[in-house]
Amino acid sequence: MSVQKEMNEPIHYGDPAATGGVSVSDQAFDELFSYEGDDLGVTYTPSGSVFCLWAPTAQEAEVVLYNTWDEAEGQHIPLVRDVRGTWRLTVNGDLEGKLYTYRVRIGEQWNEAADPYARAVAVNGDRGCILDLRKTDPQRWTDDKPPFADPVDAVIYELHLRDLSLHPASGISQKGQYLGLAEDGTRGPGGIKTGLDHIVDLGVTHVQLLPVYDYATESVDETRLNEPQYNWGYDPKNYNVPEGSYASDPYAPAARIREMKTMIQALHDRGLRVIMDVVYNHFYDGYRVNFAKLVPGYYVRYLPDGRLSNGSGCGNDAATERKMLSRFIVESVIYWAKEYHFDGFRFDLMGLMDVETMQEVRRRLDEIDPSLITIGEGWVMETELAEDRRANQNNAQALPRIGHFNDSYRDAVKGNIFRFNEPGFISGKGGLDRTVKAGITATQFAEEPQQSVNYMECHDNHTLWDKIAMSTPGATDAQRRAMHRLASAMVLTSQGIPFLHAGQEFMRTKGGVENSYKSPIEVNWLDWERCAEHAEDVAYMKSLIALRRAHPAFRLRSGEDIRNSLVFEKAPAGAIAYTLRNHAGGESAEHLYVLYNSNQDGTELTLPALGDWQCIFGEELQPEISGGRLKMNGIGMVVLATLI
Repeated sequence: MSVQKEMNEPIHYGDPAATGGVSVSDQAFDELFSYEGDDLGVTYTPSGSVFCLWAPTAQEAEVVLYNTWDEAEGQHIPLVRDVRGTWRLTVNGDLEGKLYTYRVRIGEQWNEAADPYARAVAVNGDRGCILDLRKTDPQRWTDDKPPFADPVDAVIYELHLRDLSLHPASGISQKGQYLGLAEDGTRGPGGIKTGLDHIVDLGVTHVQLLPVYDYATESVDETRLNEPQYNWGYDPKNYNVPEGSYASDPYAPAARIREMKTMIQALHDRGLRVIMDVVYNHFYDGYRVNFAKLVPGYYVRYLPDGRLSNGSGCGNDAATERKMLSRFIVESVIYWAKEYHFDGFRFDLMGLMDVETMQEVRRRLDEIDPSLITIGEGWVMETELAEDRRANQNNAQALPRIGHFNDSYRDAVKGNIFRFNEPGFISGKGGLDRTVKAGITATQFAEEPQQSVNYMECHDNHTLWDKIAMSTPGATDAQRRAMHRLASAMVLTSQGIPFLHAGQEFMRTKGGVENSYKSPIEVNWLDWERCAEHAEDVAYMKSLIALRRAHPAFRLRSGEDIRNSLVFEKAPAGAIAYTLRNHAGGESAEHLYVLYNSNQDGTELTLPALGDWQCIFGEELQPEISGGRLKMNGIGMVVLATLI
């Protein structure tokens, strides 16, 4: 998350004189003024452009047309008040390439803002741009997507665009850009594959991109890209426009759009689907964001004492339950899916959003393509919204086909992320079997496996390697590598949706930095030299992904299937074993036996009498099968199978 904002500005609820005395804080406001039309923003044709603004509390409104991003004074054209709080204007003639803003008078104060519904913007996003979007389609732009059947078939790879390419040894020429991810044939130290080729070679199915919508200038100034700047981007400014700092030319409004589409097409052509990380739970600034300037007080939640609700820790919580913001969020998601061909969405701090909005997102996506993934951070957080309306883990039963990140499983396996020195199952801490088993079966909070996203690291908090290093004093690097491999193996063989952080395959480190959202690129970049040094670990991750994809038993479709198939077996302390029974598929395995062992000296146990067991994974642990017993060396995972 980005840095918390100060909450010391006056609160403005708009001017009731423009609304017949109804304040934006009244429940009746939505009933009187919510607008169901689909024409908000600008509708462009070569013969004329139609502007439609929703600003019920304004007493006057106008469009301001500009020729350049830094022009001091534009052409002011009044809007005409229309139905349900809308304002309209038709400007004849071809306005393509023109920049524009809205100005509204609230009482005696005039506010100027970019159009929240803008689909193109000038540099730094302070002015919208009028474009023919069809001219932004790349030469190759198809509706074809890599085949995909069920969310549990996914292997998600989370990536920040700049992290991928900025290392000097990345071999990528268009560093830090959308087009850098589209490059193929890139090579690094020792000739290893880098960039897109590396991701494809791993065998993952989805690339999840950290925010690529237009985010706040305070985080990355698009006019100063020759200077060192870095941010994750969790401070949204223009929700329906790509971020300009990842474009070859942030001053050209069409470039960022065309290049993002080019990137997505390149990933699709290589068999990868793309998930967009979206942040609708808060604004980069609750007072200065475009929404707040145009309809002050409507789009954010307030505490009873008048302060902004701040469950997000970013200064404000978006009032997603309000009709016009809920509709905006749903339509924004649908826009990205249709216009840019995104294949899924990851909702930041989803637990602050309302259940009804998320249900509508899922319903509308299903109308387009049921294979589009929806996952989110369903953390149980405080905000000014009734508890039963929050889209968090406690209400997962109301959110079918929406996945929640499984923090309980993560913390049980590697140790609590907020207690840095605390070990977990992989590093020998006892008493965690119950929580670990719930994670294996995807039953912590979920009714179906599609609702559990299993992971050991992401952009937030310490990397898995750094967490292990901090919590295992005295351990050798070889032992830590074994723990790291075991944690990744548990993610990829548990029921639910597996999620990997870019660089996890080569034991990524950020040098102990926990929250690197604006740390130097040297902390955040993917170190391709480290990747080359850990070639065996990369190969191990690749083999784990191949194992999951080869055996449908690791990807059971329903809770009922899991209950009927997965049986936990007797195992000594420090080890967890289970079978997946009566499941034909993959390499014709009838039964699978999975052992997770955290004992440094290995372990020995009795196998269930289900047939002739053979080792299909974990040979490096020297498993021995004899007399109905299994013996293995060291920390790690072994998978056995009985073959038909």
